[in-house]
Amino acid sequence: MNSVEPIREDEDVVAMANYLKERNERDYVMFLVGIYTGLRISDILPLRAADVEKTHLVLFEKKTSKMKRIILHPQLKKVLRDYTMNMKRTQLLFPSRKTGRGKKQKPISRKRAYEILKSASEDLGFEIRIGTHTMRKTFGFRYYQQHKDVAELQEIYNHGSQTETLRYIGVMSERIEQKIYDMDRISGI
Repeated sequence: MNSVEPIREDEDVVAMANYLKERNERDYVMFLVGIYTGLRISDILPLRAADVEKTHLVLFEKKTSKMKRIILHPQLKKVLRDYTMNMKRTQLLFPSRKTGRGKKQKPISRKRAYEILKSASEDLGFEIRIGTHTMRKTFGFRYYQQHKDVAELQEIYNHGSQTETLRYIGVMSERIEQKIYDMDRISGI
């Protein structure tokens, strides 16, 4: 499995959001939930309207089985309020057009979420490796750039070390690349 990258530039984040908003509001909201909460796609897709009614999102993470309580950023909260205005509380935020057994509504699949993001990045001409984890990594990258607190980010992600967190959000590779680029040139070559 190839490692994916965060979207590092704010203008690229905006371009992705605007692209998705023009095509499908569901996909736009999914992207915003990802970049404002840092949740894994497996925790985003099953969300229902009732889950985002309050100031905080409370859930059990699928991967870790740990309870997670996340404040909803005011910008995200406004988008979610508008998006869910005419929804029933039990309605999925990111429904698939396909139904399950007994015509039960299902969320879009992880594969479909990946296809949405991949297609958008290609149409926008992004030159990064993108996937569903790109949203989570974009959240972390932006958090780190604004606050420079890797310990807090490590706590948010439940990572075992700060190095793991820096590597995860692409800061470690960015630092290494810059240091290689800035190395003194070898005279005589």
